[in-house]
Parts: sequence; structure tokens; C-alpha cells
Amino acid sequence: MKLHIAVLAGDGIGPEISKVGVDVMEAVCRKFNHEVTFTPALCGAAAIDAVGDPFPEETFEICRQADAVLFSAVGDPKYDNNPAAKVRPEQGLLAMRKKLGLFANIRPVQTFDCLVHKSPLKEELVRGADFVCIRELTGGMYFGAKKEGDDEAFDTCAYTRPEVERILKVAFEYAMRRRRHLTVVDKANVLASSRLWRKVAQEMAPNYPEVTTDYMYVDNAAMRMIQEPRFFDVMVTENTFGDILTDEGSCITGSMGLLPSASTGESTPVFEPIHGSWPQAKGKNIANPLAQVLSVAMLFEYFNLMDEAALVRRIVDKSLDENVRTPEIQVEGGGVYGTKEVGAWLVEQIEAC
Repeated sequence: MKLHIAVLAGDGIGPEISKVGVDVMEAVCRKFNHEVTFTPALCGAAAIDAVGDPFPEETFEICRQADAVLFSAVGDPKYDNNPAAKVRPEQGLLAMRKKLGLFANIRPVQTFDCLVHKSPLKEELVRGADFVCIRELTGGMYFGAKKEGDDEAFDTCAYTRPEVERILKVAFEYAMRRRRHLTVVDKANVLASSRLWRKVAQEMAPNYPEVTTDYMYVDNAAMRMIQEPRFFDVMVTENTFGDILTDEGSCITGSMGLLPSASTGESTPVFEPIHGSWPQAKGKNIANPLAQVLSVAMLFEYFNLMDEAALVRRIVDKSLDENVRTPEIQVEGGGVYGTKEVGAWLVEQIEAC
């Protein structure tokens, strides 16, 4: 198989973990006799500094023509700490999602037995937790009409029936492939947009009789994720709620550095770790690359290359079991491994299989 991958390393630790992801993907493709090419492109603060645009037209064209995008992270303190900045790195991420029509963000939340002690929750609550958050990505307040002034400001949360139907279809289909339990998260008791979500979900549910569908207010869902994370199988919600809940879900595992994601829709899919750019760690060779590597596994799965994905996941599990880990998840007395060293070990294991 031939694959053409756009590589958007971005800012902060992005270039370091991006290299590991590319190296792992190249090693797997060599193993399975696939032909893969990579085209780098600018985004985020790096793109602003170079051309004044966080998602330049050239980058969009590279992404549009690729089979998939391997993305890392955007964000830089010099923009975060400047409320007057007219252009911000994160605007590049939103532009990429909108221009590529990436309306569905899929974030698996899965615990690793050897790391449950790292979770802030009790082991008996988190062990075995395994669910998927599906977040609508191109609607709601992030893209609705806005006003910002000294005395008044607003962000409009607007959704149309087609926008809701297409993300719910993704969610129902994911539930069919898993344990057939879907939770629709909204705030239908106070928000009109949420009542549309619930109405459409109730209309669609009979088309999936094998799926148990329940409905939960977002505040209750946030509480339930902490009290009983194993309750969930597939969760679907609108953009803002999804942004908050998926970050909450990431803490359940004990490390944001272990969770990948996929954004899919009308055009080229994007695969990325859920963590940010962690600028304080830039260049220090301490960033955990495993979420980036697991994003490569999700990329392979998207193209139905299941054996390739399974190999990536096995090697990641092996690295954790054998304590080949970066500092924030290393056990006491474990070896010292940086980002580069973990990456080199993963490639070595793939080549030895």
C-alpha cells in the first residue's frame, strides 16, 4: 500500500514527538512492505513566526492532498500571555478542522494495568475503564457568531440538524463495533441547542436497536466519569462539552501522554496526541512520545491495516511493561529514558519482530 502523510510537528515538544511518530511509522511500513512518504508543513506559532498565519494556504494544500495528517501540537507562551494578540497558534488548529471538514473527534480513554497507580482515582474505580469520547468538532460556540467588547461579549452555540445527525451517526456506528452502549451528553434542561441534540438522537436511536442509548446532562456526566468510569462505552457530545470532558477523561489514565485521537470527516483525517505543546519541556528530551505513537496506530486502523496497528500497540505495551518510559511515568528505580531513547527502542523492537 502507498501512503502519503502530511506531518505537522507544530510547536513546543511537537517536533520531538513528531520524529518518534514518523520513525515508528516508517519502521512498521518497512516491516509490512508499504511505501510511505512524508511531507512536512508549518502550523501554529511556528507558522505565525514564519509567514504570519497559523495555518497557511500551503499547509492546507499539503494536508488536502495527503492520505492522512500526523499532527503533534500547537501553542506558545508568547501568544498565551498576550491577550491583545490578534493571531494565535490555536486558530491554526481550528482552521485546519474547519477547512478539512473534520467534524468528528474520536478520543479513546483506556487504562493500562501497569499505570493505574498513576491515576488520581482509586485503582478499583479505574482498572478496566475503556471508553471512547466522540466530540463534534466544527460547530457550537467555537465557531458561532461572536462579539467581544468592554461591556458585552457573547459566543453563540448554534447547531443544525444535519450537523447533529452526522456526528450521531459516527457515534452509533462506533457503539455497534464496541459494547453497544451509547451515552448522549447534553444540557437539554436549559439549552435549546441541547434539546435539538436530544430530539435528533431519540429519532435516530430506533435505527440502532442493538445499541442501548441513554442521555445524561453534562454536569452529571462529568461526575459519573469520576465516580464510575467503567459505566461508559461510547460518549458523544457537542464541541465545548466535548473539549472539557475529554480532558477530564485523559486524567483517568494517569497521564495525558498516553492518549491519542483522530479527527475525521469530509476530507483528510488527522491523527494527534491529545496533550498540548508543553513549551516548558521543549528541547529537554523528556516528553512522552507514546500518545503520538498510538496516534500512528489509529492511523493504520483508519486504513484497515489492523495487523500494523496491532504491532504498534503491542510494542507500546511492551515498553510500559519493561519500564522503557520517559520520566513522568517511570517507576522508582527504573532506567533513564528520554524521548529519543524511547523512540529508538520502539523502532528496534519493531525491526526485531
